[in-house]
Amino acid sequence: MISNISLIGLGGIGAAYASKLHDMAPENIKVIASKERIKRYQDEGISINGMRYDFQYIQPEVVVEPADLVLIAVKYDGLDQAIKDLRHHIGPDTIIMSLMNGITSEEILESIYPNNPVLPAMCVAIDAIREGTSVTFSNIGRICFGENNNLTLSSNVKKVKQLFDRASIPYEIPEDMLHTMWWKFMINVGINQTSAVLKAPYKVFQEIPEAHTFMKSAMIEVMELAKAKGINLTESDFLKFDNILKEGLSPEGKTSMLQDVEAGRKTEVEYLSGTVCRLGKEHQIPTPVNDMLFNMIRVLEKTY
Repeated sequence: MISNISLIGLGGIGAAYASKLHDMAPENIKVIASKERIKRYQDEGISINGMRYDFQYIQPEVVVEPADLVLIAVKYDGLDQAIKDLRHHIGPDTIIMSLMNGITSEEILESIYPNNPVLPAMCVAIDAIREGTSVTFSNIGRICFGENNNLTLSSNVKKVKQLFDRASIPYEIPEDMLHTMWWKFMINVGINQTSAVLKAPYKVFQEIPEAHTFMKSAMIEVMELAKAKGINLTESDFLKFDNILKEGLSPEGKTSMLQDVEAGRKTEVEYLSGTVCRLGKEHQIPTPVNDMLFNMIRVLEKTY
């Protein structure tokens, strides 16, 4: 049974799921953060849907008993530092899960921890927004996770499943995790980036056809790349997301990339359209929409 959890990254997604784990058993979860961040969290408090949470904070250099499960919820530009900060939390049996956007963090983690179980994972339909030390969400979404193939569940998947059941964290264990990861990548490439350049909350994509078409055009390029990788993303996959967009997301909700642009933070464009453009060149597949999005978002970052 998983009873010792370490989490790094207390943004919208990290804080939302940390609150559920804390509600289950406050002593079971540690939040890794720098001395400066911990002081700010302790002074100002972390507010999640209006309730103050005083997590068990720990500095990276403190030696602790290795965790049963490590959850990584940082932005991509924080992954290298997070890996260093986790060194005392990962033992030979620690399960590692990245809740980050994109399709590359698992490969990076597997290369550094080749003997640890790295379970592919991603978040779907969560609308958490962070402003300072306050996080709000109306829909906590769900965590999709598992081995690459989950026709039968591995012991590690079963352990995480039991934890999420205890903590009332919604989850899904897809039979084909790689297909699901690429599906989420397609979503992020589409709506995260177009929302950032249009400075648009979800209602713009729910209500304005031209915005919806712009979003889909970026996704179609990911579908073509997926085929080249042997992963069959189809129109039905797009429609599955379209239903979430129209029925499951708050009209006033904002993507994480739009929140980054509004706050003047570095975005994850390198790991979204940057990855699409790189793979497009490798497979000789044109990616004009993502080429444009990459340049537009880079310009936005340089105007902060």
